[in-house]
Amino acid sequence: MPNFELEKEICPNGFVFGIDEAGRGPWCGPVVAACVCWPHYNIPNELAEQIDDSKKLTAQKREVLFDEIMTSNAYIGIGIASSTEIDEKNILAATFLAMERAVQQAEENFHQKPDALLIDGNRLPKNLSLPAKAIIKGDHLSLSIAAASIVAKVTRDKLMKELSKTYPQYGWEKNAGYGTKEHIEAIEKYGITSIHRRSYAPIKRFLAGENVAPKKEKQEQLSLL
Repeated sequence: MPNFELEKEICPNGFVFGIDEAGRGPWCGPVVAACVCWPHYNIPNELAEQIDDSKKLTAQKREVLFDEIMTSNAYIGIGIASSTEIDEKNILAATFLAMERAVQQAEENFHQKPDALLIDGNRLPKNLSLPAKAIIKGDHLSLSIAAASIVAKVTRDKLMKELSKTYPQYGWEKNAGYGTKEHIEAIEKYGITSIHRRSYAPIKRFLAGENVAPKKEKQEQLSLL
């Protein structure tokens, strides 16, 4: 289970933000990043024992933990990069932009500059003015990163549910914008929307008059849900 060992290695008594994102794979909508820090690693034991990588949790469990994290004494920031920014910059650069915005929001809201950042993955944003370390599978290891993964995932799911009210044909309240069978069929029937990622291969194919997704890719997208 995730713990604070990585955080304490960097700053034994300091403020370390764990950062993670949600929404790199979907064909539409924003990418969302979150950063989470419990000052002096002061977190209720009952909450710490339940937090894990968001992908290991059910949607219902994520929502419960999201509420508990958001109402705890944690310092939290959320950053969003739109589908337009994803198309303009590419998904990696947009993800880093969302991470930078999350840190900026946390600093502004809590008037506390972190001592360091732990970021899930193997690469770091370029525009950070703080010591930072990339942690492969960080959401399995770091309690702060795991909490950030929950905040980012639930926040993005909520955004996609809201967007599905405007575009109900695509099933985003269920598929979160991934290339499911329902989503593919809706694109083929109704076309794309203003929040589809035009730089993504399936959307490019549709705009070129080709099949949205080959059979193999359909299976790969379904396995991401």
